[in-house]
Amino acid sequence: MGAFAGLASPLSQHGIDRALDLLEVDPPAFWAVLTVETRGCGYLADRRPLILFERHVFHRLTGGAFDSSHPAISSASAGGYLGGAREYPRLEEAAALDRTAALDSASWGIGQIMGFNARSAGFATSEAMVMAMMNGEDAQVAAMAAFLRSAGLHAPLARHDWPAFARGYNGAGFAANQYDARLAGACAAFSSGPLPDLTVRQAQLLLMFLGIDAGAVDGMAGKRTRSGIRTFRAQAGLPLSDAIDDRVIAALLGAAGQASLA
Repeated sequence: MGAFAGLASPLSQHGIDRALDLLEVDPPAFWAVLTVETRGCGYLADRRPLILFERHVFHRLTGGAFDSSHPAISSASAGGYLGGAREYPRLEEAAALDRTAALDSASWGIGQIMGFNARSAGFATSEAMVMAMMNGEDAQVAAMAAFLRSAGLHAPLARHDWPAFARGYNGAGFAANQYDARLAGACAAFSSGPLPDLTVRQAQLLLMFLGIDAGAVDGMAGKRTRSGIRTFRAQAGLPLSDAIDDRVIAALLGAAGQASLA
C-alpha cells in the first residue's frame, strides 16, 4: 500500500457506541454529522483517509515562508481545493517542505478533524492521529467524538441546536453553505427513517476498495449495492444472489486483504 494507506477497517457498532457514550447524543444526530461532513465515509477507494488540505492554515503555521515559491499550497486566503484523491498531491507538496505543518493543515477522516486539533482529539501529535485514522474508521469517529467533547460541542449537538453546533464545528461562515440546514435535514431523515446498516456499509466499503461499484457507502442496500454484490459473488464463485450474508462478508474481507477482521 502507498503512503497514507492503511488497513482502513470499516466502522463498527463498538466504535459507534463508544462515540455515542462519550458525546451523550442520539444516533440520528451522530449520523447527521458524518453524513454532512463526508457523506458518511472516511476513506477514498485507495484506502487513504479522506482529506481536505487548507492552504491558509499551512501559510499561518509556516509564517508565509512558502507563499512565493509554492502559492498553490501556501496562501493567506483559503481555497485551491481539488477534492478527493487530488488533495493528496497538495498535502505531499506541503509535507516535503514541512511535514508537521502539512499534516496539521489538513482535515482528516470521517469527521474531518484538522490536524492541528490532534491533541483535542486525543492524540499527542497529528502524525499519531493520522496513523490511527489510516487503520480504521473507529479511530476516526473516536477522534471526532473526543474533539467535540473537548470543544463543548456535544451539548448543542445533543439538543439539536444546529446553528450553535455549526458555528463551532464549521466556522462563522456556516450559513453560506447551509451547513446547519443540511445537518437538520439529515438528522430529521435519520430520526424518521432507518439508520445505516453497518453490515451493508461494511460490504459497500470493501466493494469500493475492490473497485466494484456499489454506490455510496451509506449503509443502505440500494440498486447499485445489490448489483455490486452480485458482481462480487460471481467473481468469488459464490451462489448468485444479492444477499449480504456472513459468507459474502468473509469473502469480501479476504479479497480486500482484511481477513483478520472477520
